[in-house]
Amino acid sequence: MRYLPLHDKDREEMLKAIGKTSQKELFEHLPKKALDQAIFNLPSHKPEWEVEAYMENLSKKNMTALDGPSFLGAGSYRHHIPSSVDYMIQRGEFLTSYTPYQPEISQGTLQYLFEFQTQVATLTGMDVANASLYDGATATVEAVLMAKRITGRSKVLLSGHLHPHYIEVVQTYASMMGMIVETLPPVINTEGSENIIEYIDDSIACVVTQCPGFLGHVYDYKPVIEKAHKLKALHIGVITEIVSLGLLNAPGFYNADIVVAEGQSLGNSLNYGGPYLGLFATRDLYKRSMPGRLVGESIDADGKRGFIMTLVAREQHIRRAKATSNICTNSGLCSLAFTMHLSLLGGSGLSKLAQLNHVKAYQLAKKIEDSNLGIKILPKQYFNEFVVDLPCSAENMVERLVENKILAGVPVSRLYPGRKNLDNLLLIACTELTCDQDMDLLIAALKGKLL
Repeated sequence: MRYLPLHDKDREEMLKAIGKTSQKELFEHLPKKALDQAIFNLPSHKPEWEVEAYMENLSKKNMTALDGPSFLGAGSYRHHIPSSVDYMIQRGEFLTSYTPYQPEISQGTLQYLFEFQTQVATLTGMDVANASLYDGATATVEAVLMAKRITGRSKVLLSGHLHPHYIEVVQTYASMMGMIVETLPPVINTEGSENIIEYIDDSIACVVTQCPGFLGHVYDYKPVIEKAHKLKALHIGVITEIVSLGLLNAPGFYNADIVVAEGQSLGNSLNYGGPYLGLFATRDLYKRSMPGRLVGESIDADGKRGFIMTLVAREQHIRRAKATSNICTNSGLCSLAFTMHLSLLGGSGLSKLAQLNHVKAYQLAKKIEDSNLGIKILPKQYFNEFVVDLPCSAENMVERLVENKILAGVPVSRLYPGRKNLDNLLLIACTELTCDQDMDLLIAALKGKLL
């Protein structure tokens, strides 16, 4: 709970300094309708202990992913985080300045960021990576804006496989930048195929694809990249489940131009939706157009290895018109946790973790098919997440299974409001934490509701 030390006299002095007579005047510019909706039926004063007790009881109404079997995914995944990660991120070597303007006193921070960049570049199959962005969605936007700077074009083509939240964020930014966004509908078919190649022409700055797709599809997007390059457009590859790169070929393997991803799955818990970790990597050809922070390796006056910030073209270091972005920081603690977790796993450990995730998903799919409940598995190929077609409303089923303390997944219609024929689709995710008992409880609960 926050402690607010200000009293009425302090508030009166601050209002006088800005030419206001009451706090109400601070909100005069807001529509009356919005102000009316912001009025809550709360008592004006309560003792602190009563407020704490009330909030504690209120929180017990929540059901988290730790309170029972959880099959939630859709861009945020529940993975095991080794206890050693928490220990490592608190060591003094890495608790140097968060914003390392003075490299001589920030070597711990700079070194792990350099290692982080190396990990991301290796994972994605790209030449160079930055020191992280805020999350996968904003990293996607920065990639789109970077493509605009490089190509001089203002049209963007978004695949129907792209996470709908990412689509919304791109559309919001693009509307302020004079850009045109063309978005294909979500891919529901079993093969994961879409006719995106037909929409690629010489007017687009970039084509954005995601694999595994939002609805779970794993598909071949190499022809998309080839067509984009033929027409001098860039390809941006998006990944929302970074663990998948332990099993699937990275976008760099297919000659992607920019790769962005959400790195939450490694080292970072669900955290009620944030803070998360945006990964950003590109080809060496485009490194000077890359947004955010970049750490490089150098040699000091004594010939010792050292680390420094380099290619700094952010708004706070350069005139705004020439800046590659207005990003002022990076997801420092989240990137440190990512680096520690991935270092502990190593290449073979990540591969084994990815295989385990994949096997768990196929085990659950097999149990669902064998249950004879009339539930259809839609994607033909998937990693650790897939869509099922229920014989009833997915949203209603999710609410009913909460009564059994089971978080069954994410109703697809919730992410695509207004689209038809999605009401019965449910997005289900499995990770290494999904045990056989969880799967059996889900199947039993579905039988109890459907039969």
